[in-house]
Amino acid sequence: MYDWLTIRTLITPIPSRSITNSGQTQRAMAPRLSEKVAIVTGSSSGLGRAIALAYAREGAAVICADLNREARGEIAEEANLCTDDAIKSNGGQAIFVKTDVSIAQDFETLVAEAVKAFGRVDILVNNAGISMESRQAPTPVHETSEFVWDTTMAVNVKSVFLGSKYAIRQMLQQEPHRSGHRGWIINISSIYGLVAGKTNPSYAASKAAVVNLTKQVGIDYAEHKIHSNAICPGYTQTAIFKDTIRNMDSFEAIQAMHPMGLGVPEDIVGAAVFLASDEAKWITGATLAVDGGFTAQ
Repeated sequence: MYDWLTIRTLITPIPSRSITNSGQTQRAMAPRLSEKVAIVTGSSSGLGRAIALAYAREGAAVICADLNREARGEIAEEANLCTDDAIKSNGGQAIFVKTDVSIAQDFETLVAEAVKAFGRVDILVNNAGISMESRQAPTPVHETSEFVWDTTMAVNVKSVFLGSKYAIRQMLQQEPHRSGHRGWIINISSIYGLVAGKTNPSYAASKAAVVNLTKQVGIDYAEHKIHSNAICPGYTQTAIFKDTIRNMDSFEAIQAMHPMGLGVPEDIVGAAVFLASDEAKWITGATLAVDGGFTAQ
């Protein structure tokens, strides 16, 4: 006896393939994010910059949002050319909007500027975040100040709430994308949103909150075909990583935590593009660890 899935597989025609002169199969690849407008927070450097550049390469118009248009300066490539200029120099569409993601008015203005420039918002990447423990000696809960806790929660958690709130309002009132779906929200959490990090209480708690807020938004707006998913990166070599190895652990110790070694921003980009694409049309409320095996141990 065949089950229905086996029967459907047996009777589904095999798609035809076009053959090049060299005899190789050729698949025409359209940009995966064409006709989409994406907001990326924390876009001036590191992972946010890498995602913004990748989205532009895949055909999206990008709104780059950050406190400062310029990168932190530790990486020459980032310091020499702002993200929005880098996109435009390669023929893409981009603007920069100065944004403090912990302030409601700033996020509301950010969405309004996106609509003013490009007519809609299809994708929101809540990437902006901080790790105050990595900037100073790590501390357990009883030694963690209210300032560190409150600041971390404002930037890492409140920002995801605000971004989702104002982006979803816009997504609900605009016409759906040609795919029939209304929006894609990608929240950048962390491996420490899935497991605890030693003497890392405010950061770990904030990133765990991002994971559950992602799920909540996913189920609340599934009927509207608004996707909400989270990426949980492992230790990734960005400018902020220098603070981590200076104050928390040695490079070798952190590298040893990852069976496949440390990541670079480009390692996260593929997941961010996929989750914003039509290929992820049946994925929402999901959490994807991109961590070189860190959380598999």
